[in-house]
Amino acid sequence: MSSALDVLAVGNAIVDVVSTADEAFLNRYNLAKGTMTLVDERTADFLYAAMGPGREVSGGSAANTAAGVASFGGRAGFVGKVRDDDLGRIFRHDIRAAGVTFDTPAASDGPSTARCLIFVTPDAQRTMQTYLGACVRLSPADVDRAAIESAEILYLEGYLFDPPQAQQAFREASEIAQMSGRKVALTLSDPFCVARHRSAFLDLVERYVDVLFANEAEITSLYETADFDAALQHVRRHCPTAALTRSEKGSVVVSGEEVHVIDAAPANVVDTTGAGDLYAAGFLYGFTQGKGLATCARLGSLAAAEVIGHFGARPERRLAELARGVP
Repeated sequence: MSSALDVLAVGNAIVDVVSTADEAFLNRYNLAKGTMTLVDERTADFLYAAMGPGREVSGGSAANTAAGVASFGGRAGFVGKVRDDDLGRIFRHDIRAAGVTFDTPAASDGPSTARCLIFVTPDAQRTMQTYLGACVRLSPADVDRAAIESAEILYLEGYLFDPPQAQQAFREASEIAQMSGRKVALTLSDPFCVARHRSAFLDLVERYVDVLFANEAEITSLYETADFDAALQHVRRHCPTAALTRSEKGSVVVSGEEVHVIDAAPANVVDTTGAGDLYAAGFLYGFTQGKGLATCARLGSLAAAEVIGHFGARPERRLAELARGVP
């Protein structure tokens, strides 16, 4: 079956504000280093006032992945909710400028467009404080059946799993993809997110997911084990393909009896924001182009290395050019 899109990503439509910070700043405001924490609008305003000079860039995990797929030369679409405000217009402009199809109508009332305050410490770790705003309004009504049926892969962002109506949208979208003979991919996003929704994630993985993305902390949290190899054995029984990232150790891709251990691509680490998002972009691009799993993982590592070499979670160089010659 032919497809109009390679990847249709569903997730939080967020504008990131990226700033440097030291350990003392994180301790002063009791911020859990290296994780994403949901905050209300009042807290977001308070931390924004306290942070140093920031750089505003459109973000959101699944949106970053869609932008990465487009940078490789793939056909990507995105579904996510913004408000008809300044940040919403910035987000819409930026994602379309990146070559991604984005047609979700903006909300005319309710919470403002989401923003994520990202504090980058000298070791390049990012600590995120996220106000979801309009994102929580994403509902089954925003599920575009025609778009899902036209995409080779439906890609779902775990961060979006907090609002109950978003969970329902995930399930309905997954059912549409499954009935249409399309693949479903999921990123677990964050170990705290997994802990909040473990049973729901396990159900989603076992019933719908064809390709699962997770880092070491997320996959061990999902299966409630401290041992990575034990978690790997669990996931290979529950999901056709899993791509598990391990930071500087690279990644492990498992599909039934097939296992690939892939080195991380060389990188000058400046900011780890978006590393997992761009790994997924490279992997999914390769997957939709019929590449072998090892090549998919190498493309993912290449994209992750590019994005961690600068501030911001979207590529600054054309990934299609960097990918030439990848075996």
